[in-house]
Amino acid sequence: MRGAEVSKKAAPLGAAFLLLMLAFSGCTTLESIGGSRRAVVEWSQPRGFADTLLAAGGFQLLALIRGGRSDKVSIYIEGDGAAWPSAFSPPADPTPQKPVALALAAADHSGTVVYLGRPCQYLDKTALRDCNSAYWTGRRFAPEVLAAYDGALNQIKNSTGAHSIELFGYSGGGVLATLLAAQRKDVELMVTVASPLALEEWTAWHDVSPLGASLDPAKLSENVRLPRSVHFVGTDDRIVPPAIVENFIRRKGGRIERVPGFDHECCWARDWVTLLRRAKELKEEK
Repeated sequence: MRGAEVSKKAAPLGAAFLLLMLAFSGCTTLESIGGSRRAVVEWSQPRGFADTLLAAGGFQLLALIRGGRSDKVSIYIEGDGAAWPSAFSPPADPTPQKPVALALAAADHSGTVVYLGRPCQYLDKTALRDCNSAYWTGRRFAPEVLAAYDGALNQIKNSTGAHSIELFGYSGGGVLATLLAAQRKDVELMVTVASPLALEEWTAWHDVSPLGASLDPAKLSENVRLPRSVHFVGTDDRIVPPAIVENFIRRKGGRIERVPGFDHECCWARDWVTLLRRAKELKEEK
């Protein structure tokens, strides 16, 4: 589906539909490595990852962990997941076929690395039936979701012995990464990739209904101070145009890095080693 526009009148859940359907309309170089927990485990094990489920806030979050105890841990949060079959029908299972954040995590060999799925992703059929679809639609960034990730990060720190975190988020995962960094004191670097950080302006730009049950990073309190932040955007991204991220940065600071020729999916995983090096260099700049 290319260049789709979903009006407020046509689709109350249009914002989610637009994000998830158009994610597959651009250059697609990332192989299909997802679709189930088994698939990502089989893909990630030869790359040094071990899998576990973290019980956090009533959710079961898939975690893939590479490395042992370390003073610092890099945590990658996945995007929103599977495409919607229609404007009115969310997917029966939000597990992504192409987990971009996992591909980014696999390319990061800087130390201990953890990949986190999103609520209701990577579950078996029985567990999925008990997971409310609101958590991959209107409540994706709800307060209880944020609290669950906050608890998951604490579990990861305890198990690895880490004192500090480098936090990465792809697409909707970048929204959660930003909200988490706003309330934690242990995040020394935050990096987002193709993330709609000003949700209200993002839905207005696409002329779709807002995600009223979700927290909006652009509405964080003026007193909130974020850690050093780098926000990557693709100049060809029609889902999260650079202007949306620019609006967030004007309010909350950070550094925007525009990558020519990239869209929402292509080609972050392919070039992540170079982009990650750039993010680390920017972190050191005064």
